Amino acid sequence: MKDSDAMSLTAALLVAAGSLVQDIHNGVVARGFTDLRPTHGFVFARLAPAGATVTEVAEHLGFTRQAASQIVDELEQKGYVERRLHPDDARARLVLLTTRGRRCTEAAEAAAAEAVLPWEEILGERRLLTLRDELVRLAPTGPIRPTW
Repeated sequence: MKDSDAMSLTAALLVAAGSLVQDIHNGVVARGFTDLRPTHGFVFARLAPAGATVTEVAEHLGFTRQAASQIVDELEQKGYVERRLHPDDARARLVLLTTRGRRCTEAAEAAAAEAVLPWEEILGERRLLTLRDELVRLAPTGPIRPTW
């Protein structure tokens, strides 16, 4: 592959990822969760379904522990998460989604389904699923992080 082809592939993937993040966020806002930023969705992705410590959230996001703690504090104040004693580590706190946080993740799932509808119209379901499978082969594990 020529350098220019590699660069255009890279740019297309980044544009697609950024567009998906924005479309999902817009869908979440349209469903009534107006007090969130796209970054919060990446936190929710780490917390669902079993929770995580602030340190694990920081590692997931590629943030400092202090920055992750600030985001968790903000989400706790807004009622999306709660801190509980960690069942396996008395020194740690487990951050869990509240009912409101779970409802928001459900809204994000619905928004994600809507966000890829135009892709399915362009590529067709079979090609879109093949694209998904190939991308999973290239990047089989997370974390799912903000792309900035």
